Amino acid sequence: MNYSRRAKALHWTGTGLTLAFIYFPLAIIALYAFNSSRVQRWPIDGLSTRWVEAAFHNQGARDALWTSVRVALMSTGVALVLGSLAAFAVARYTFFGRDTISFLVVVPIAMPGIVTGMALNSAFREAPLIGGVDLGMLTIVISHATFCIVLVYNNVIARLRRMSGNLEEASADLGANPIQTFRFVTFPSIRSALLAGCLLAFALSFDEIIVTIFTAGSVETLPIWILHNYSRPNQGPIVNAVGLFAILLSIIPVYIAQRLTEGEAIARSTTGAGTTT
Repeated sequence: MNYSRRAKALHWTGTGLTLAFIYFPLAIIALYAFNSSRVQRWPIDGLSTRWVEAAFHNQGARDALWTSVRVALMSTGVALVLGSLAAFAVARYTFFGRDTISFLVVVPIAMPGIVTGMALNSAFREAPLIGGVDLGMLTIVISHATFCIVLVYNNVIARLRRMSGNLEEASADLGANPIQTFRFVTFPSIRSALLAGCLLAFALSFDEIIVTIFTAGSVETLPIWILHNYSRPNQGPIVNAVGLFAILLSIIPVYIAQRLTEGEAIARSTTGAGTTT
């Protein structure tokens, strides 16, 4: 489709305004992270890497970062198993209440974080069957997994619905057992969806703070460390540098997941075109 020069100008202007609206605050944080002065003011006094180096050597920030990475990895692992099992059950079997279950699995991502945090906090503290659970690493992982499951589930079930069940039936007809069918037919078809779901789940868990505040106890993740130190005048520049690193660490998995889904869409369209011709 050919656009006029005016239409192209409007298109690029709209795109630029949208991106500026989204990323201008993040650019300010990045700029302050390299501010040579301790005072946050505009324009900045100069550029320096002193605060980035100070953030790198800050033991509290490093411990909090490692905690967030561990929580994100464990939450993603739980979400991978449970989200995949739920996706296979809904996509491959017909049973009473299937649509309801599909809806209930997705609901946690839409729930207000503060309500989810309150509910989980109450559940852990009461825990009727075992007399309560101490808040800590385990409760954070369980809490994050409740909404990370949605990302894995959505990615896997979307791929399974696009994948023809005839391939699995043909594998079974040729003598393959269920494990062989999964290994050689199903898994290669959903591999990129699994990876994309895991990357998105990791990114979501890594920077989650609302639910974490209610379920962390004395454990300090990176978002909580940033929240606690942001209002301290002497820590402001270091917090900006840590925030910049958190932004980069969150963007990378999302970018990879987006590239994976793009590549899969291109491969699908190419295969479809080849089949048509």
